Amino acid sequence: MGALIVIVFLVLLVLVTLLAGVKSVPQGYEWTQERFGKYQRSLRPGLNLIIPYIDRIGRRVNMMEQVLDVPSQEVITRDNALITVDGVVFYQVLDSAKASYEVRNLEQATLNLTMTNIRTVMGSMDLDDLLSNRDSINARLLAVVDEATEPWGVKVTRIEVKDIKPPADLVASMGRQMKAEREKRANILDAEGFRQAAILKAEGEKQAEILNAEGRRQAAFLEAEAREREAAAEAEATRLVSEAIAGGNAQAINYFIAQRYVDALRDVATAPNQKTLILPIEATSILGSLQGIAEVAKEAFGGRKG
Repeated sequence: MGALIVIVFLVLLVLVTLLAGVKSVPQGYEWTQERFGKYQRSLRPGLNLIIPYIDRIGRRVNMMEQVLDVPSQEVITRDNALITVDGVVFYQVLDSAKASYEVRNLEQATLNLTMTNIRTVMGSMDLDDLLSNRDSINARLLAVVDEATEPWGVKVTRIEVKDIKPPADLVASMGRQMKAEREKRANILDAEGFRQAAILKAEGEKQAEILNAEGRRQAAFLEAEAREREAAAEAEATRLVSEAIAGGNAQAINYFIAQRYVDALRDVATAPNQKTLILPIEATSILGSLQGIAEVAKEAFGGRKG
């Protein structure tokens, strides 16, 4: 009976020893192996064997990317504006041994380091720069914190400033400033529109004046050309009459005088203020001799054709 108890005890001891020497590490984690309290190696995901009773599991380290919320804190900017800032940090452990033994409480250390650098970076900038250069702030914070956490086997992948809250009175002042700036831009746009309209109107009037001047010049040219042709025709008629007189035709001078007389009567009759036309006795004799004038004209122009 006593031997049976010893055998059962030994079997159980072997089973417990085997179970103690076999470790299954889940995906996304690394476990540190310690021998008599000293770090030996890191156990990768999967099945791992250790020496029971001599080796033991030290730290279970999460190797996945993790998110750490940065609580709100007050920061005084370079221009003495008090703001409230919070953020978020993304980091990943690359070396489980350093993360386990180079720093105590990795999350708290990373959080304190980030908060301190937020105050340092933002405290060196003006409020206007803080509100308009968040990407620059995030990049500066990332560079500083990532370099500081490198000895801990940690890679800080991203730091984002979530919210920047200026004081209420400063927000109201910024609202008034924004409204004034928008009104200023609206007034500038209105003035620019009026200016452009005035320019276009002046340009249109200028073009109209140019076109009018061009029209007057063309009309004057045509009128001068008509007068020139009329003078040429009159000179030609005078030459023909002169030739007829020189040829012994005395009626040619009567034709010339009668033509001038008829033209004068026509101008008087077509005057806009002329209502009644009174002809002198000499005019009736002139009108009675129109047939003779026609004959003279036939002779003059007929002789030209011959």
